[in-house]
Amino acid sequence: MPTEPLRLTNARLITGKPDAAPIRDAVLVTDAQGRITYAGEAATAPPSPGAREIDLAGRTLLPGFIDTHVHVKLSLPQGPFHALKTDPAYVAYETAERLRATLDAGVTTARDLAGATRGVRDALAHGLIAGPRLKIAVNAISHTGGHGDFHHFDGGHMHLHEGGAHLADTPDEARLATRKAIRTGADVIKICTTGGMGSPHDTPDDEGLRVEEVRAVVDEADRHGGRPVAAHAQGLAGIHAAILGGVTSVEHGYGIDDEALDLAAERGVFLVPTLSTVFTGIDKAAMQPYHYEKKVRWSGITKTNIAHAIERGAKIAMGTDAGVVPHGRNLLELGYLVELGMSPADALVAGTATAAELLGLEEELGTLETGKLADFVVSAVDPLTDIAGLGDPSNIVVVAQSGVIHKDLLSRTTPAVPTAREAVPVA
Repeated sequence: MPTEPLRLTNARLITGKPDAAPIRDAVLVTDAQGRITYAGEAATAPPSPGAREIDLAGRTLLPGFIDTHVHVKLSLPQGPFHALKTDPAYVAYETAERLRATLDAGVTTARDLAGATRGVRDALAHGLIAGPRLKIAVNAISHTGGHGDFHHFDGGHMHLHEGGAHLADTPDEARLATRKAIRTGADVIKICTTGGMGSPHDTPDDEGLRVEEVRAVVDEADRHGGRPVAAHAQGLAGIHAAILGGVTSVEHGYGIDDEALDLAAERGVFLVPTLSTVFTGIDKAAMQPYHYEKKVRWSGITKTNIAHAIERGAKIAMGTDAGVVPHGRNLLELGYLVELGMSPADALVAGTATAAELLGLEEELGTLETGKLADFVVSAVDPLTDIAGLGDPSNIVVVAQSGVIHKDLLSRTTPAVPTAREAVPVA
């Protein structure tokens, strides 16, 4: 769809490509289709007649960030009954506000791993609301009494997400649950191979779906277009089951060990450690006692094991678990990766190129290169020396998606939500 061509000058360009050094005095040019036509040194930049020129005055230009683990319809302090006692229209507006905050934080693409429905995804794709383009799981697949089973002890359902989790207790039921997830419009299949922090019936060490059930899910997903499978996997046994069963990504991975890291490397499995949940996600006043106690116990374990995974060179993509932690502070996650030993440059890649690869969008997003969609952010801080500063949305001064600027603090204006005509979705 036609949009205004742009020419960004006097930029310090970080392309997002692994091992690529920043380019000083760089230029980025976009065309009327919202794609990059040039990204590199100013000395070799071609002319771009008719493009709107923006002088970045030496600020850092980066790819739009990708958060591979969010829950845009969830806000932990509201509690599990919020959707039940609140008008659906109001919940929709709350979701739209979170999406806008996520975009303003510098996240132009995200993957929602339970909660958002196809209506949210499609409203974003058609420009009805502003936010990151979205890949969705809709619901998780859990066994009865597992991490995705939010029933009361008396059997009443708490209805955390639209329709609740799909429950499966045998390989055949896992296949059926996968088909139901696909029917709801899921782009990715979310499964639970362990218990969790927030679920009332289990702990992270408890096992969820077993290897044979994971294999059934993966096989069924492959039969329907090759959808990726993301595993909520916190304790060690469930991490092993997920990897051996053939998942695409291990979400959380708090108890991961060397054997699991070796298996993940052999099979190309991504790790999404969601460190925000143990660095900022512990608030006794806002949490149920069982949730708080598990978080306190596992925070140290997580930091030790994920630091080791970073040292081992695990294939890590950025994910925050936003919803369990506050929305709109997504890029704090990069600083937590650095605190555990990752270099700032590698953390930026985890939030851009590697995250795009996990979502299957590496041909369109993740790096600033000719031919790709013009998703970019401009930072007021140097992320290579102050990566924690990226977590403050006020330091993200420009955000563009497919060449359309959605946030512009340089001119002190925030453009209106783009029309459907302007939106350029990624399938």
